Amino acid sequence: MEIKLLSGALGAEIKGLDLKDTSNENFKKINDLLLEHKVIFFRDQILSAEQHKAIAEKFGPLETHAYVKGLEQHPEIVRIIKAEDEKNQWGENWHSDVSYNAKPTKAVILKSIKIPPVGGDTCFSNMELAWETLDEKIKEKIKDKKAIHSSLGAEFFIKNYKKMEGNNKKNYDEYANEHPIVRTHPETGKKILYVNWTYTKKIIGFEKEESDEILNRIFEHQARLDLTCRFNWTENAIAIWDNRSVIHYAIADFFPGRGLGYERIMDRIAIEGDHPQ
Repeated sequence: MEIKLLSGALGAEIKGLDLKDTSNENFKKINDLLLEHKVIFFRDQILSAEQHKAIAEKFGPLETHAYVKGLEQHPEIVRIIKAEDEKNQWGENWHSDVSYNAKPTKAVILKSIKIPPVGGDTCFSNMELAWETLDEKIKEKIKDKKAIHSSLGAEFFIKNYKKMEGNNKKNYDEYANEHPIVRTHPETGKKILYVNWTYTKKIIGFEKEESDEILNRIFEHQARLDLTCRFNWTENAIAIWDNRSVIHYAIADFFPGRGLGYERIMDRIAIEGDHPQ
């Protein structure tokens, strides 16, 4: 097995592991790598939908997205499609997947189907390191606080994507949950700065003005380049990230206004998480 670090903060590209091997021994290797590096990448992994689900199920029960319809035969797989003539890309802006859920996603396994010849990278930021390096005065203010994480309603997820459908079986209204601003990783015991620019709206117990000021300072800190890594996709590549420990940003830099009208297709499976503590 060969491990290539993507940055000093997080991320590793792994060679020599077959994700079709769902043995306990192979899964332990994958999970250990994930806990160490927060996000791990594999190239040239040709997985069927069944094989994609099989490795995901080793991590735990699979989610179905609250707002987006999955594949007809595999509702747990969300096919993320940015059409050639669309500007927006699903996953733009820093976020932790479905942090507005009572039990936010544990991990995500994302498989590339069709990749533009230029652009479309994904960035990840290490939220354990973000907590460690956060200003001590801010740490003191937020260490025992909770924040409200709010969904943006179904329209946010489907209105700009003509090749993606809403999940009509779910309530389309916006909804919210409260989570600790600093959560503890259930497997490693590490402290994690658990807020994000897209879904975290207010610190409970603070007036809006103070909450906004603190959150904006945290969001700026979370996006520091020395906390991040960046992955350049190729077809049949797989990313597995610990959604508890990282935030991520899908870069939309291949749209028609830049003379780069390309389609991008990814298959996403999410694993159900726990109540952040």
